[in-house]
Amino acid sequence: MSRVHDALRRAEQAGLLTPQPSNFTAPKSSVTGRQVDVSLRGILEQVKEIPLNPAPEVHLIDASRPHEAPMEEFRTLRTRLNHLQGLQPIHTIVITSPSPAEGKSFAAVNLAMAEAHLSNNLTLLADFDFRRPLVHTMFQIDRAPGITDYLLGKAKLSEVIRKVAGANLYIMPAGEAVINPLELLNLAEVRSLLDNLPQLFNWVILDSPPLLFAADASLLSTLCHGTVLVVRIGSTTIDSITRAMGSLCENNVLGIIVNGARRGELYSKYTYYHSYYYSRPDERPNERPEADDDE
Repeated sequence: MSRVHDALRRAEQAGLLTPQPSNFTAPKSSVTGRQVDVSLRGILEQVKEIPLNPAPEVHLIDASRPHEAPMEEFRTLRTRLNHLQGLQPIHTIVITSPSPAEGKSFAAVNLAMAEAHLSNNLTLLADFDFRRPLVHTMFQIDRAPGITDYLLGKAKLSEVIRKVAGANLYIMPAGEAVINPLELLNLAEVRSLLDNLPQLFNWVILDSPPLLFAADASLLSTLCHGTVLVVRIGSTTIDSITRAMGSLCENNVLGIIVNGARRGELYSKYTYYHSYYYSRPDERPNERPEADDDE
């Protein structure tokens, strides 16, 4: 556990994990003043509505249980990103990781859920991991039509977006499998899509492949306003963090999510802090023993 903490500390001291605000520049966009283009009007009224039906094994934050540690963590992340958005024109962010199985999809989905909990905060979760897409599986929806179908001219934009019923959350699955994802991402249509989506959504959150296993995330980072790196306690090494940061072409890393904390470490502080909300001792949340489960 201390290995990643030490690695992050050393990387921060070396300047690897600290983005330089003075050098931060959002990609140039054809969108000005966030005015909705005539061709985009009415798209959201045409999208298909789906129920929120996550797979049983997916750990989604629950708005009805606001004082649980995972919910607090993602609300804190949301607050920081919304603060940055007030300082910079940030609307599209890439969620990636150095290697597989470090929790990037988990982080992307729950960050999108947290943003969508805010009133009038339309949020799009887009699965740009064409190599191993997971978003459609996590929400138990069809993979296609999706992003690849739109980019290949096989579907309209309104056909590849789904709206979660009763929420500000929209989902754009990956779409049908393609032979060479990187070539598809180099199409001009990708830049145009990412330039125009902020006219419809306040946040566009992209789940992308790991940085060290494909060039997709690095390319997407040049087309988006910011990048968030996900690392995992006990798994991610300082070498992989260094190489991942070096693979990014843009100096737009907004921060790092450290995944894999044990339940006991999170619940011990939040259970104590929120105990004053309960008027009787028997109404207080049960103390949870430490466990090796990830949250």
